[in-house]
Amino acid sequence: MPDTAAAAGAPAPAPASDPASALAIVELATPADADAFRTLNEAWIERYFTLEDEDRAILGDPAGRIVEPGGAVFVARLDDEVIGCIGLMPVGDRVFELVKMAVSPAHQGHGTGRKLIAVALDRARELGARRVVLESNSQLASAVHLYEAFGFRHLGHDEVAPSPYVRADVHMVLDLA
Repeated sequence: MPDTAAAAGAPAPAPASDPASALAIVELATPADADAFRTLNEAWIERYFTLEDEDRAILGDPAGRIVEPGGAVFVARLDDEVIGCIGLMPVGDRVFELVKMAVSPAHQGHGTGRKLIAVALDRARELGARRVVLESNSQLASAVHLYEAFGFRHLGHDEVAPSPYVRADVHMVLDLA
């Protein structure tokens, strides 16, 4: 029997090997999502740095630390596997921080990080954010370049608030309003 989409003149569905065809970015919804958020972030942090107390607090309770205060956590699913994540955490009056963005190494370089940031910034706008801030590290050059591509600018030393992270040597901001 012929494929009904093709038989009806509609384009055939993208092959399963096309990563873009099966990628879905959704809000944190299950304990498995929270576990994936934690393990994806622990993996990259421990690969380059040391897991710090603030990491443990946020990764151990993303709903309580990010979502319940008025933010959001998104996970990127490729079929049934969570391959990436990002948080949008309220940190002040109409100010949010992009936190804990991670993409599994096997899936990097395919635009997942870009899509996660875009979804998080869209949500920030929906929430009435006037500013989005982030902290990173200069060793993570590809991430820093990605933030710059979205229009984030580097803060001057006089603009940087104290950080709970020893590794934070990059401080950026995107003004939305």
